[in-house]
Amino acid sequence: QVQCADHDSDGSHDSIGTLETTLAQMQTAGASSLVEYECIHPGKKQKKNNYKSSGIIRIKSCKIETEYSFLDYVMGGCQINYTVGVDFTASNGDPKSPDSLHYISPDGINEYLIAIWSVGSVVQDYDTDKLFPAFGFGAQVPPSWQVGPSQCWALALSMSAFLNLNAYHQMLPQIQFYRPASFPPIISHVARFAAHSLQQGTAQYFILLIITDREITDLDQTRQAIVNASKLPMSIIIVGVGEASFKAMEFLDGDSSVLKSVTGEPAARDIVQFMPFQQFKN
Repeated sequence: QVQCADHDSDGSHDSIGTLETTLAQMQTAGASSLVEYECIHPGKKQKKNNYKSSGIIRIKSCKIETEYSFLDYVMGGCQINYTVGVDFTASNGDPKSPDSLHYISPDGINEYLIAIWSVGSVVQDYDTDKLFPAFGFGAQVPPSWQVGPSQCWALALSMSAFLNLNAYHQMLPQIQFYRPASFPPIISHVARFAAHSLQQGTAQYFILLIITDREITDLDQTRQAIVNASKLPMSIIIVGVGEASFKAMEFLDGDSSVLKSVTGEPAARDIVQFMPFQQFKN
């Protein structure tokens, strides 16, 4: 039985009617022949003597397509490439202060380190060499001590999840927290590798983890970067640390509606997953 409904965005869909068929019957539909069914509303048929149907359903094509899972691709030889982006903007607070999200407690951890390890230790098992780069953004870095909205810098290159933690420890006292919290540079950086892989026809997929403490200041540019990346073999995980509302991150997630750029271009697919650290830290 196939049920037809008038779709409403608020979820209160109105029933149009039903039809009875089989998969074999629907599969006979093709370019040269259409398969048609009357759509019958049981309630209207019972109440109205002159009721015939609520319309005609025409099936132009029906075929079965296999949807492969993530593990199917990995077992088939797809290489997973994992990259980390860490927010070092001033809104995180002075890392020497216990109030800072980058403050390393006496037992050697903070929310950023936990997020890097929690996600990295899982994803690296699907990474061929278990080595991945980490980048920082939003800080002044020696020797130039300059930062701009188009800049992200290497925190570590081709290291395991454990060694990335060490690189974080070593870099923390050497940089000056600044601004802005800008995602497009690192999204575009990973997207360039994904685009090259696609052009070469290699079986590779790219995962970008961004850990941040605040709302972003360039939402429009970020939307465009995500829409561009949605056409590529790439996904983005955003982990929000701290107590910010992260409404913009939930918007970028695209679970409730299709993410669109400022010009109205829709994302080819939903590639962003947002996770508030406070809800998952245990």
